[in-house]
Amino acid sequence: MKNKQDNPKILKNKYLPTAEFYSQIIDSLQDYSIFTLDKEFKINSWSAGSTKIFGYEVDEVIGEPFDLIFTDEDLKKGIPKREIQTALKEGRATDNRWHIAKDKSLFYAFGLVFPLISLDGVMIGYVKILQDLTYRKQSEDSIKKYVKELEDLNTHKESVMAILSHDLRSPLSSIIGTAKYLKENFHKMKADSVQEMLDLLYKSSTDELEMLDYLVEWARIKYASDIFSPTKIKLTEYINKVFETLNEAASINTINLHHEIEENTSVFADGKMLISIIQNIVSNAIKHTGKGGAITVSAKCKDDKIIVQVKDTGIGMSKEIMEKIFTPQLKALSETRKKDKGAGIGLLLVKGFLEKNGGEIWVESIEGEGSSFYFTLPIEKPLHKIGSSDEIMFDESV
Repeated sequence: MKNKQDNPKILKNKYLPTAEFYSQIIDSLQDYSIFTLDKEFKINSWSAGSTKIFGYEVDEVIGEPFDLIFTDEDLKKGIPKREIQTALKEGRATDNRWHIAKDKSLFYAFGLVFPLISLDGVMIGYVKILQDLTYRKQSEDSIKKYVKELEDLNTHKESVMAILSHDLRSPLSSIIGTAKYLKENFHKMKADSVQEMLDLLYKSSTDELEMLDYLVEWARIKYASDIFSPTKIKLTEYINKVFETLNEAASINTINLHHEIEENTSVFADGKMLISIIQNIVSNAIKHTGKGGAITVSAKCKDDKIIVQVKDTGIGMSKEIMEKIFTPQLKALSETRKKDKGAGIGLLLVKGFLEKNGGEIWVESIEGEGSSFYFTLPIEKPLHKIGSSDEIMFDESV
């Protein structure tokens, strides 16, 4: 047994930890990624927790640049360089952001960077510490999303009840009144008058059925999530299907339907919903485009999404209409039906379908020149789903 004086770890009855001891402590922190960078921002040490969180083994990352752990979006924004600059200026830099692992999956983490100073006061590199907070982030997002869905549910319930009580009930009363008049006076009416009233009954009845179909479809997508089946599908196949369905309606007014989308363009979406989205927008464009007009569908890639444009040469719309077109109120719906435009509830349905598929919709228009509806859909199955909540900043002490 060695005397205390012979043990290099003992000095004046005090234990002096070695570098190996500190390394063992760091490697025991499996819930944290801890690694160091040299002054050229290349990784020169990698903890066991880093391997667990990122998936890279030590020999895969030593000598690799700091950029390795950041998403393409953050790299374009210059986030790695900004973190280093903040650490040098303020002594440390903290953030909460999404990082990318070896398998390209994303996780949300609290991060800390600070300069690494040698015993003689020379700056020799940097230390980066990360804690995976994906579960907490998703929980926070889920709670906020659930609260928003409850608020939306109440709003939608009131909208549906208003439509049922007004937009459906009032025309139905007229249909019943007309049918009653025919029943009581048919024997003494002229044939032309009977035909005119029958035409009115038929049109009113089909309008009611169309409105009811929209409401049923809207409610179905809002509250029956089990039928949602997104998959990778070719966009052109669905555009062509819609064109075949609406070609006769367009031909009546000699409106030219065509698309400029490459054959291999794909999106990740529910097929039935995609058909409904395209059909509603193109059908709406046909109703608002005069004889000899044109409707063109095109698409372009931006980041991880496809942006689809449906452009018409129609009557266009005012700024006031554009501001309310995707959140129609009872009065607006009633007015569009009276004018036989029918856009209100259809675009409400489209917006709901797109949100379900991780997309969005907007419109640009000039009165007298036409409109362009734009909507986005993901190209691939999302690796993660971020709720619509505000960005969450976590306490550094977590």
